[in-house]
Amino acid sequence: MKMENSLAPARPVGRTLPALKLDYVLRYITALVLAVFVIALGLLHNSFLSASNLNVILLQVSTNALLAVGATFVILTGGIDLSVGSIVGLSGVVGALLAQTDGPVAAAIAIAGGVLTGAAIGAVNGFLVSIAKVPAFVATLGTMTIALGIGYVLSNGSPISGLSDEFLSLGQLTCFGVQLPIVTMLVTLILSFLALTKMRFGLQVYAVGGNVQAARIAGVNVRRILFSVYMISGLLAGAAGVILAARVTAGIPTTGAGYELNAIAAAVIGGISLMGGRGSIWGTAIGFLIIGVLDNGLNIMNVSPFYQEIIKGAIIIGAVFVDSFANRKSE
Repeated sequence: MKMENSLAPARPVGRTLPALKLDYVLRYITALVLAVFVIALGLLHNSFLSASNLNVILLQVSTNALLAVGATFVILTGGIDLSVGSIVGLSGVVGALLAQTDGPVAAAIAIAGGVLTGAAIGAVNGFLVSIAKVPAFVATLGTMTIALGIGYVLSNGSPISGLSDEFLSLGQLTCFGVQLPIVTMLVTLILSFLALTKMRFGLQVYAVGGNVQAARIAGVNVRRILFSVYMISGLLAGAAGVILAARVTAGIPTTGAGYELNAIAAAVIGGISLMGGRGSIWGTAIGFLIIGVLDNGLNIMNVSPFYQEIIKGAIIIGAVFVDSFANRKSE
């Protein structure tokens, strides 16, 4: 009598081999899309895969990366943050105002001031959503407008230039040959990954996004989690604003206009479910790399910016469709 090996992995009940293959494809489809884009653009243009151009891509996506990571925390809880673009501009203006004085101490104060400005707006968002129970869309739409207005007031509607050399060096410094904005992006990704996968905080973020009532019954302090994710989003937007001000050598209130849409797009393309509770930080990384690779490649090929927006929009719709399809499969 032939006996089956009891140690052999059992196939999940009710799941056929084609279904398992489809799950596998859905899980890694964004990585496949990124690989296809890189290979195709490399074949179409010789300079695309050069070391200098790859460095340009990483430098270009570094700002969106910080915003996309912040958006990931918020969207995982089932929320949305529309204020980060205005926070980028306001933080840059505050940093630039404080960077009018020469010296490393003044530069450090300017950096801290810009980052803390972002964290403060994030805290306001967190209070409105978690304590005041204002819908996230409405709350962050309001703070988006307020932050932009404050930026205009502080800057008098004009770019703030004449920044100290120490502050401007923030966009030029290197660490082991890698520019500081790229290092900041990598460190942020690693810390966020650890927070979401190795800490209780991360598990609670997923729990709140998956089922807020069940999370509350399980003892999760939902208010604290919601407050925290919006504050993290604001803080990262503040850091992005300071770095961007140093790179463009001026504080401009409108610097971050539209950045919130790119951040949300990167998270959604990377597989972060708009319903909350599903996705990973590395998926977000693939998402903002897809956007960065696409922007850079289409610019190299001299594709009209109007067509670029159409292509980007189509990719976002496709990503949401795949997310919806995956949700239906899991149900």
